[in-house]
Amino acid sequence: MITRQRQTGMSIPGMLAVLIMVGFFVMCIIRMAPPYFEYLSVKRIIASISSEYQAEKTSIRDIRRGIENQFNTNQIYLLQPREVEVYRKKGKMYIDSNYEVRLPIMGPIDAILKFDDLLYEAGQSEPMTGPAPKK
Repeated sequence: MITRQRQTGMSIPGMLAVLIMVGFFVMCIIRMAPPYFEYLSVKRIIASISSEYQAEKTSIRDIRRGIENQFNTNQIYLLQPREVEVYRKKGKMYIDSNYEVRLPIMGPIDAILKFDDLLYEAGQSEPMTGPAPKK
């Protein structure tokens, strides 16, 4: 006796739902990639400026000028040089360039990218891991 087997698989509406979800995540990745790559540039710039200047020998104005020149050269648009805090505390100089970016994804849906590992002590090339010293 021959019996028919019914084949089961994904239906067209099911495939459409999966494609819509995959398309949404691909769109999110495409929109979030430029700010992330800009963050990597900011991190590299701040690390190089932090290791280049010594707290005892350098003024805050010199560091700000170096940051502004590097941001202009590397076309950094999401973080303005004036938003980078440079201050002295207990004889040490700190460069705090933590920031966040809000991106519209679709309608009322936004994505927030928070870059909070950009606190450096002048003279050091690695970011600080502890809490930021208060001004």
